[in-house]
Amino acid sequence: MSTDSSSFPYRLVATDLDGTLLRDDHSVSRRTRDALTAAAAAGAAHIVVTGRAVPWTRPILDDLGYRGLAVCGQGAQVYDAGAGRLLTSVTLDRQLAGVALAKIEAEVGPLHLAASRDGLDGEVLVGPGYEVVGGLPATPFTDASDLWTAPLNKLYIQHPTLTSDELAEAATRTAGGFVTVTMAGEGIVELLPLGLSKATGLSLAARRLGVKAAETIAFGDMPNDIPMFAWAAHGVAMANAHRELRAVADEVTSSNEEDGIAVVLERLLG
Repeated sequence: MSTDSSSFPYRLVATDLDGTLLRDDHSVSRRTRDALTAAAAAGAAHIVVTGRAVPWTRPILDDLGYRGLAVCGQGAQVYDAGAGRLLTSVTLDRQLAGVALAKIEAEVGPLHLAASRDGLDGEVLVGPGYEVVGGLPATPFTDASDLWTAPLNKLYIQHPTLTSDELAEAATRTAGGFVTVTMAGEGIVELLPLGLSKATGLSLAARRLGVKAAETIAFGDMPNDIPMFAWAAHGVAMANAHRELRAVADEVTSSNEEDGIAVVLERLLG
């Protein structure tokens, strides 16, 4: 650890990707890269904690030259980017997920569906009517039975008329005893293994790194970041963050387009 490490109060910097570390064009600014490098020189590891499963995360990690651990799939996967392997992977109980879907559809009507298959190369399967946010690679399906033929990390649900907030609320109310429901962005409502959150995966990864929650600062923008903020010592919401996350944040920084992470890290680095 370098001699100036005592000046930086954290040993772990946990960042969400979309809407947080990434600008809207999915790039990471030079200023933010430099701030993360400076934090690392001061003794703080950077860990990515994202709702994206590994296949959707890997291109960004490669671009960053990122070799550490990453928490992917809303906490379902701890991925060692340097070794290119999964260290942990939690899958959705498909029977419970089927019950949950039936209960939600009984309440709100038919849903548009997508699913993230488990594994380093797990495809995202996308059904009729489901719109993939951000144009990420996906494989279309027409027969819903195809969803259940291999292990899944999560299901994605969309509704033809309800907002994502309304859909997440209805899904939690009707199926919250079978799955965890989280909202990761407009158009991104997910059904996860019961009890799973970003905090689950982050705590596992931090333990491997020998870092405690009290030594962690976390950055995010959506309700799926709430458990991570609850776990970390200090939670920083982006200016563009969802109101539910802003309500529980320790501070609000500038937006993902305005180097919000760098603004905070530069201040802490003095």
